[in-house]
Amino acid sequence: MLERRSFLKTAAVLGGGLSLAGVHPLVAGQTRPSRTLRILILGGTGFIGPHQVSYALERGHALTLFNRGRTAPDLFPDVEQLRGDRAVGNLEELAGGREWDVVVDNSATDPGWVRDSAQLLKDRAGQYIFISSQSVYASRAEIGIDETAPVGRPDLPREEWTGFGPTKALSEEEAQRAFPGRTTIVRPSLIVGPGDETDRWTYWPVRVHRGGNVAVPGTPRDPMQFIDARDLSEWVIRLGENGTAGVFNAVGPTALLSSAEMFYGIRAVTSTPVAFTWVDADFLREMGVRAWSDMPAWQAPRGAAAGFSRMSNARALAAGLTFRPLADTARDTLEWFLAQPPDRQASLRAGLSAERERWLLAAWRVRTTGGVP
Repeated sequence: MLERRSFLKTAAVLGGGLSLAGVHPLVAGQTRPSRTLRILILGGTGFIGPHQVSYALERGHALTLFNRGRTAPDLFPDVEQLRGDRAVGNLEELAGGREWDVVVDNSATDPGWVRDSAQLLKDRAGQYIFISSQSVYASRAEIGIDETAPVGRPDLPREEWTGFGPTKALSEEEAQRAFPGRTTIVRPSLIVGPGDETDRWTYWPVRVHRGGNVAVPGTPRDPMQFIDARDLSEWVIRLGENGTAGVFNAVGPTALLSSAEMFYGIRAVTSTPVAFTWVDADFLREMGVRAWSDMPAWQAPRGAAAGFSRMSNARALAAGLTFRPLADTARDTLEWFLAQPPDRQASLRAGLSAERERWLLAAWRVRTTGGVP
């Protein structure tokens, strides 16, 4: 019940409602931090940031947020706020003699941003935690990719690396250069849960809640990987508490999750009558239905992105990463979305429109049964 109340209050903030409060009970095996940390969060008011801030405050840490002040500037009125814009090199409020135990870098999408902030803070902070991405890996076709796999574009000189994944890889290098032996690189898979404005996983709880015949991709055995933003955020704070350095794939759940387990797990949190129709991956491709966007959170189990949903999380598990039940993520995501304004609910940003889904199901029925109901 404590976790439930905490979610409802956090979700209200992320949706523009009440002030943030709540209690996060300790995960089994966790202990209270042995000391109070001074934590600087670069960002802090976007998607994962509020969960980090809430959790860190409840564990007694002293926080400073550095951001532009454009996203939810009043979200944490009792937390120290520094203003600046990394995109234009405005870091004046980070200069001076201030010191922090841990820096959490949530917001960098450019290696120059990381270079400037990390070099500025390298003698005034103990640990630099950089939130990277599983997209850094040079190839995502292999099964069981771990943290030793090549990143970026090994076929090109570094000055020619472009795109989200390669630039995240360059950003990792900048953090490690400034904080040798004191850098923590976290590479999440798809981040999901209440507050996600991309709808890249939210589509599924919302669609299942709507009921009827749901078109789902591939086969019931296809693997699925993602991580609840709260599990990621809370683990990041614990990495700072423990001073844990290194590189980690932040992917969940603990063991392989099949497509059937995910969809039936989502169905368990709603009472709406629903049925699932798995549509073959080759047929989806033939119909121009795209993995990841039209069919969110899914990649075909064969091909260039086959490893995206079967990455190794062994190192992260050993470092204390834990996961809440799928039912909690599904229920909380749905409740958050249903609390959004009507115009937001009417414009899902990923997945199939109702009309396109009906067209796909009809075409699949013709393919598999000759049109017989």
